[in-house]
Amino acid sequence: MIDAMTDVIIYEVGPRDGLQNEANFVETETKIELINRLSKTGLIKIEATSFVSPKWVPQLADSSQVMAGIERKEGVSYSALTPNLKGAELAIKANVDEIAIFAAASESFSQKNINCSIEESIDRFKPVMEMAKDHKLKVRGYVSCVTHCPYDGEISPATVSDISETLIKMGCYEISLGDTIGKADPAAIKKLLRAHEAVLPLQNLALHCHDTYGRALDNIAAGLEMGIRTFDSSVAGLGGCPYAEGASGNVATEDVLSLVNSLGLNSGVDIDKIIDVALYISKKLGRAPNSKTAVK
Repeated sequence: MIDAMTDVIIYEVGPRDGLQNEANFVETETKIELINRLSKTGLIKIEATSFVSPKWVPQLADSSQVMAGIERKEGVSYSALTPNLKGAELAIKANVDEIAIFAAASESFSQKNINCSIEESIDRFKPVMEMAKDHKLKVRGYVSCVTHCPYDGEISPATVSDISETLIKMGCYEISLGDTIGKADPAAIKKLLRAHEAVLPLQNLALHCHDTYGRALDNIAAGLEMGIRTFDSSVAGLGGCPYAEGASGNVATEDVLSLVNSLGLNSGVDIDKIIDVALYISKKLGRAPNSKTAVK
C-alpha cells in the first residue's frame, strides 16, 4: 500500500539487476542480508532476484534460497524477474509478491539478448500473464533500449510506446522504460514520454536510467517534470553497463534520493539508512560505492 503522502516511489533493483553481472559469486547469505537491510530503509519495492536458468545467469542460481531466507517486512513488495513460464512457476512457488517480464525496443538487441524477435518475446509472455492472473500476481513490464541500442543506434519513441501499450493491454500494471546504455538525454526522455502520453497514462510508467555517461539524474529530473513518479535505482550504484567496459550502469539509489530530497519531494525512504546499506554491500564486494552521495 503506497502512502498517500508519497510523492516518488523508488524501485530498488540492486539485489537483482545490480548483482547479476558480478564476476565473483556473491554468497547467498550476503544477498539475503542485503535485502533484509534494504527492507528496513522505507523502500516499498525491492526486486529481489530473477528466476532464470543458472546457465545464463549463474550469479542468481540461488534465487529460491534467497526468497526462502529473507525476512519479509509488511508493506514491502518483493519481486522477481521471470523470462518464461518455468521461471514464473518457480517464482510463484517461492512466494514472490509480483513478477516482471522484459522485452526490448530493438530487434537486434532482442535477438542477441534473448534469441528471438520482439513479437516472439511478447508471445512468450502470454502464458506467463495467464499464470500470474490465475495466482492474482501483479506483473511489471520492462522495455530495454528505449532511446538507443548498442547495435541499431537511435530507437523511435513510437516503436517503444507501441510495445509499452501492448504490455499494458496484456495486463502489466506498470512499464519500466530502460535507458540500457545510458545514452539518453533529457530531450530524448521527454520525447519518449510524449509518445507514451498519447497512448497510455504516464502513471503506468517508470524510468530505469543508467548513468553510463553521467546523465541519469538529469534524465530523472526530466521525468519528474513530465509527471513520472516511479524510478528504478540500485543501492551503491551496483551493476555496470555491459556495452561500455568499465562504465557505470544503474544509477545509485542514494543519488536519486539526494535529488528527490533536494526538490522537497517525499519518497518515504531514509537516505542515511540507504547509505549504510551501500557501504555494507560495497565492503562485501571489496570496492567503494559507485555513487556520489555515499562517498564523502
